[in-house]
Amino acid sequence: MVTLAGVVACNAGDRASFIVPNPTVDAMLTPAKSEQTAVIAGGCFWGIQAVFQHVKGVISAASGYSGGAAGTAEYELVSNGDTGHAESVKITYDASQITYGQLLQVFFSVAHDPTQLNRQGPDTGSQYRSSIFYTNDDQKRIAEAYIAQLQKAKIFPSPIVTQVVRLKAFYPAEAYHQDYATRHPDSPYIVYNDAPKVAHLRQQFPDLYTGN
Repeated sequence: MVTLAGVVACNAGDRASFIVPNPTVDAMLTPAKSEQTAVIAGGCFWGIQAVFQHVKGVISAASGYSGGAAGTAEYELVSNGDTGHAESVKITYDASQITYGQLLQVFFSVAHDPTQLNRQGPDTGSQYRSSIFYTNDDQKRIAEAYIAQLQKAKIFPSPIVTQVVRLKAFYPAEAYHQDYATRHPDSPYIVYNDAPKVAHLRQQFPDLYTGN
């Protein structure tokens, strides 16, 4: 853990991105605008949020907590690693512009390392676990099929440990965690950990990248 500007911050560490194939099982683009929700977790939520705020079709991305009880959904408690919560991000997206499977492709390739169990980089604890919190059976089907596809193709040097679990609730994180990378672009933490993820997104997915 490191302290930046008086805030105890999770330190995911930089990592090389992986080239992953398109999902063979996916939803179809809707014919008209349709706001849908995806909730994922993979290390510090600052980086996950920063990546998906630059993905075409994403309306909003919010940092928060999923997996535990409402009474423990606060940073100081979640940081202890025993609340059941994972630092997660709620993505609201337009399903006429991007599919759920495409969001997962970004998640597995540039947003985090899905082979690290209860950690990302030097940070350890169940709050940093890799998880997909599905909201319906279709999301569950797509997520499980994509993980099986990536495992079979041996895309990663180690097995994928990403959990696929039903979303019980998403609790927004404190205001100072929201849009952290955008508000602190010169922070050493952001420069080292999260800016490279956004750069990998721009390089690997130019058709999905937006500078907004």
